[in-house]
Order: sequence, then structure tokens, then C-alpha cells
Amino acid sequence: MSGNERNCVLYCRVSTEKETQDMSLTRQEEELAELANNLGFHPVATFTDRHSGYDIEREGLLDLLDFIRDEQVAAVLIQDETRLGRGHARVAVLHLLMKAGIEVYSKSDNGAIPLNEMDTMLLEILAIVEEFQRKIHNAKIKRGMQRAVREGYRPEKNLTNRGNPEGRERIDVPIEEIVSLREKGLTFEEITAVLKGLGHPISKATVHRRYKEYEEEQKG
Repeated sequence: MSGNERNCVLYCRVSTEKETQDMSLTRQEEELAELANNLGFHPVATFTDRHSGYDIEREGLLDLLDFIRDEQVAAVLIQDETRLGRGHARVAVLHLLMKAGIEVYSKSDNGAIPLNEMDTMLLEILAIVEEFQRKIHNAKIKRGMQRAVREGYRPEKNLTNRGNPEGRERIDVPIEEIVSLREKGLTFEEITAVLKGLGHPISKATVHRRYKEYEEEQKG
């Protein structure tokens, strides 16, 4: 196992903003550093929160999730599983970590946290739902593209200049393509799917708004 595969991050959380909790955060970090050493892990970052475990919108947690996405990390170390969260928030965080291939170890378990039967079932359901959402999304793109082609749309002749020469993020999509697809009878959802399939991450609401703006301009 390489050195990077032994990297871990420490996550410490208390539920209130009270200064008396400072010692708890310090103690958690010290105990987790010791746990990392015992387990043969190398801590590369520590994230802390003073926030309720029932809330998923925690700055430290969000920073942690960004970090493990961008860096090579094998595990997250916590004092006990309630530090990740409570109720549905706990399951949601576990799901995100599992998707990223991150193992979770706790001081209270002196190793990997055990998952009960209910945890396992919920996490399996979440994974199945996400997989079907992905399949449905891809199916919509495929169906929208097929309908557009049947109606005479030729994607290879359109959207040739998708990049922005000025280097800024391209927000606008060619309105002529939206109009063309709309005139071929496609719904706004199908138009959105076609544009996404061609590399334009744009929402149905934006497609609809741009088309309505175009109609107003034509009236003027």
C-alpha cells in the first residue's frame, strides 16, 4: 500500500458555539491523531464544526467533502459516529463518503465503524436510486437527441464553436439552436437534454427563459 493510500483526515464536531466546547474540539483532535498513529494512517488535514449533527450544511463538513474529492485520502477519522451527523444527516454523509471510496474509523470503535442492518439497507437503496437517476438522465438525453435527428436536426453541423476564446465560463448557448429545436417540435426538456448531450450544462429553466426572450425580441 502506497503512502498516499494511508492518508487520512480528521473530523471533529461539537454541537454548540460555546467557548467551553473548545477543549472538546482540542481533545477530539488529539485523540484522533493518536488513533491515526495506532492505525498506521497519516493525517493530512483536520476539519472542525460547531454545529448540530442534524444539519448537513456545516462549513467544516463541506470543506472535508471538497478535500477528499480533490486529494488522495483513504479514510476519515472521527471520535464516534455521531460526529458525522445524526438522523438522516448521518446516513447522507456516510453515503457520500462511501461513494468516494472513503473508509470511516472512530475512536469509540478503535477501528472501522460497524454498520447495522438498517444502515446497510438504506445505503444500498440510496446507491440503487442514484444509479437509476443516472440511467434516466442518460435516457432523456438519448431520446431527445433521437427525436431531434428524426426531425432533421444534424448536431455534427451545429455547435461547432462551443469554447469561449476569452477564457471565461460560457453561460449562453446558441439561441439559434434552441429556436431550431423548438421549431422541430421538441419540448424544453428535450431541448435541454440535447444541449446537455452536446456539452452544454444548462437547465430547462434557462432554455425556456432564453427562448421567451427571443420571442419578445422578435415581437419588438
